[in-house]
Amino acid sequence: MDVIGYDDFLRVDIRVGTIVAAEPFPEARKPAIKLTIDFGAEIGRKRSSAQITEHYTPDTLVGRQVAAVVNFPSRQIGPMMSEVLTLGFPDADGKVVLIGPSQPVPDGGRLF
Repeated sequence: MDVIGYDDFLRVDIRVGTIVAAEPFPEARKPAIKLTIDFGAEIGRKRSSAQITEHYTPDTLVGRQVAAVVNFPSRQIGPMMSEVLTLGFPDADGKVVLIGPSQPVPDGGRLF
């Protein structure tokens, strides 16, 4: 594992947002869900392709707060541009479990 300085950590902008729309993404190479996440007034709404179909369905995601990296370059995923990287941890089988606050917080808050 490489050791980084605190300034390196600060360069990664991780924010909380609320999922306002979620839909299947059958065009993706691996099973995924298209997310629209509201990060508040400063950042606005951003789209993300997330490989989270093992534990989540689109109807269970709307209203959920999640963490995402908002300052990576956008990435073309099939026919959509993914603007943020939605974060999660692997379960025992390597499937993604989303991370987010344990209590409601204002959208757009930065991780520290």
